[in-house]
Amino acid sequence: MKGHSTEAAVIKALKEKHGDCDYISGEDLAAQSSISRAAIWKHVKSLRQKGYEIEATPRRGYRLLSSPDALLAEELFPLLATTTFGRTIVYKDTIDSTNRYAKELAEKGAEEGTVVIANEQRRGKGRLDRRWVSPPGGIWLSIILRPAIPLQEASKFTLLAAVAAARAIETAGLNPEIKWPNDILIGGKKVCGILLEISAQSDRIDYLVIGLGINANNDLDTIPIDSREHATTLAAALGKKIDRRSLVATLLLELENRSKTLLAGGWQEILDEWMKRCRMFGRHIILRMLHGEVEGEFVGVDQSGAIRIQLPGGEIKSFAAGDVSVKKQRLT
Repeated sequence: MKGHSTEAAVIKALKEKHGDCDYISGEDLAAQSSISRAAIWKHVKSLRQKGYEIEATPRRGYRLLSSPDALLAEELFPLLATTTFGRTIVYKDTIDSTNRYAKELAEKGAEEGTVVIANEQRRGKGRLDRRWVSPPGGIWLSIILRPAIPLQEASKFTLLAAVAAARAIETAGLNPEIKWPNDILIGGKKVCGILLEISAQSDRIDYLVIGLGINANNDLDTIPIDSREHATTLAAALGKKIDRRSLVATLLLELENRSKTLLAGGWQEILDEWMKRCRMFGRHIILRMLHGEVEGEFVGVDQSGAIRIQLPGGEIKSFAAGDVSVKKQRLT
């Protein structure tokens, strides 16, 4: 498995024994990993530094006592069912921005599907350069894509990512909805944001970086006071903490499968899924843009994913970008 490190193999072997509350010898670990016993000891020390509690007993071997609550590659690899996405994972305990670092890796030639994931972001970025508060307990990740599609179709990956995130969250037993273009809401409150950044030359895409920020197990108190009324977390919605590792593995699989669908000509299927999860139809909205705003009724999106608004006079117009506020009342 590409990116499946020796340490991931060591943890896998230790976890298989963990259920039996038994030890595994250094000799067996070395044989399974095709390295020396001395090398196994070095990997064990490295894993301890990452937060794994591993007991070493002479003549008995090693035993895993506990694993860290972290989205480490060693924890995620055994759960992945993807062929490309997430097969290379870069984990950072603290980082300024996973999107920024993913773009840096992409510029250096990082392969498609490379994931940057962090325990905490110091300068997480949302749409319109807004700050995205990213404390421990959430899911903050970015993925590098290199799709062979025209530049004008790149925005489709924004809606694609929203569908993938919604489908993944549904597996946790929740009923998310999508607000144009890519906010995921639960009970009308935002739980996930998505940021697409593109590097292109002329009509050729060099790479895309999709950043996803999910309020998962982080405390509600970590959400800024001015946003608390309009935001929530998966744990708050469920009444219990979620398994972040399982959710990340599901999210990467959904992203990979939806991307394959798009590249195989299945855009309409993705668009239909997006619309099925959008609860804005018929609602009175305000679209704020760089040079003004428009009000009207949301009537859907066009084939490019641009929002379609029926203006008060009855004319329907499409807008490619902007910030939407949904009013409680419907238009009369």
